[in-house]
Amino acid sequence: MTEEALNMRTGTVNYHVHKPHRQAFELDAGGIAGNLISPELAPTLVEVRDDRASEEPVRFDTDSVEFAGSPSSVSDFETPGWEEVYDDELTTLLTDRLGVREVLIFDHTVRTDDPEANRKPARNVHSDYSEAGARQRLDDLLGSERAAEWAEGRFAFINVWRPVGHPINSAPLGFVRPASVAPDDWILLDLIYPDRKGQIMGLVANQDHEWVYRSEMRPDEVAFFNIYDNRGLPSVAHSALDMVENPAVTTIRQSIESRTLVRY
Repeated sequence: MTEEALNMRTGTVNYHVHKPHRQAFELDAGGIAGNLISPELAPTLVEVRDDRASEEPVRFDTDSVEFAGSPSSVSDFETPGWEEVYDDELTTLLTDRLGVREVLIFDHTVRTDDPEANRKPARNVHSDYSEAGARQRLDDLLGSERAAEWAEGRFAFINVWRPVGHPINSAPLGFVRPASVAPDDWILLDLIYPDRKGQIMGLVANQDHEWVYRSEMRPDEVAFFNIYDNRGLPSVAHSALDMVENPAVTTIRQSIESRTLVRY
C-alpha cells in the first residue's frame, strides 16, 4: 500500500445540487434560534487525505487553507473578557503567517455537535461569501467610503477555526483543494435571516474533488482558510465531515470559528 493510500480516510459530506431556480437557507426561521430550513442536499461518500501525515501539506498561498500550531491562552469561550485576548492572538497569527497589515475580527461562533445546540457544525459543502456578498459585507463592516479605500488594494475574508476543549474525534472540518474544483461546481445560495439577507456559494458533487483534513486536531492547532480575496486567491469549499476517528472516544465535537477581514 502506498503512503498516499495510508493517509486516506472516508467520510460523508452533503453536497448541493443544481436547480433551475435560486436556492436558499432560512436561518433562525420563525424567529427561533437554531431553526434551519435547508435546500436539497446530496449525501456523498468521499475520500479525504490526512494532512497531518502528508509529505506535502496544504499551503495557504496555493490551496487557500493551511493548518498550524497556534496555542491560545483562552480555553473558556464563555467567560467575559475572552474576546479581546483572543482577537489579539488571531491578529498576531494572521500578521505573522500572511504578512497582512490590518486585521478586523468581526464574528466568533462556537459550534457544538449536539442536536440541542443553537449552533451546530455546518454540514453542507460551501464557502461563506459570493463576490457580491463579500462586497456587501465589506461595506457593512467599514462603511462605503472606507470600503472603497480598502478595495483599491488587496483585501480578503479569512476564517480561523479551532477545536475547543479536547481533540476532534468526530465531525472534523474538511476542505476541497481549489485546483480540483471546476467553475460550474459552484452555485449561488441565499441566506435568509429574520432581519437581513446574505449570499454564499454552495458546491455540487464532482468526482475530481480532492478533500483534505487534519486528523484529531487539538485546541492548540488552527486551520486558517480563504473565503474571498479580491485579488483572485480562490475561495475554499469546506464542510464538517461525518466520520469518526476512534469509536471508543465519546467526546462531543466543539469548535470556534472566527471571521476576519484583512488588508494586505
